[in-house]
Amino acid sequence: MNDQFVPTDDFAKIEEIANSDNDRPVLMVNLNKYFEGEYPNGTIYKDYIMALDVLLEQHLESKVLWRMPVYGTPLGAQSLDEISGIWYPSHKAFLALRDQGKASEENFRLRNLAVDNAVVHRCPEDVIPKP
Repeated sequence: MNDQFVPTDDFAKIEEIANSDNDRPVLMVNLNKYFEGEYPNGTIYKDYIMALDVLLEQHLESKVLWRMPVYGTPLGAQSLDEISGIWYPSHKAFLALRDQGKASEENFRLRNLAVDNAVVHRCPEDVIPKP
């Protein structure tokens, strides 16, 4: 099973912000397609969401603001199961997702078993709802 973490050019910008004196909260919008049979009641999906929530809340002081199902795609061709909005107190916290020891290892192990495809969008800081 391959790790799906493939950074884009924007990743360098996130690192630049995280390492600056201008780091700030960030909202990441996640567009997820899960493996057949996992969403929304599969055991692996449920375990993944539990591990993700622990990682975010207990290790990174971050928060899922919303998690909602996708009923269909009236325009376009992207097939999704779920959209979520995750608030991070800083870009540095987002980057730390992979550096939290066993909590990160478990989260990414389950993610690789549950998530077929994911796209994450970094959104403007001035529209972030306060958690």
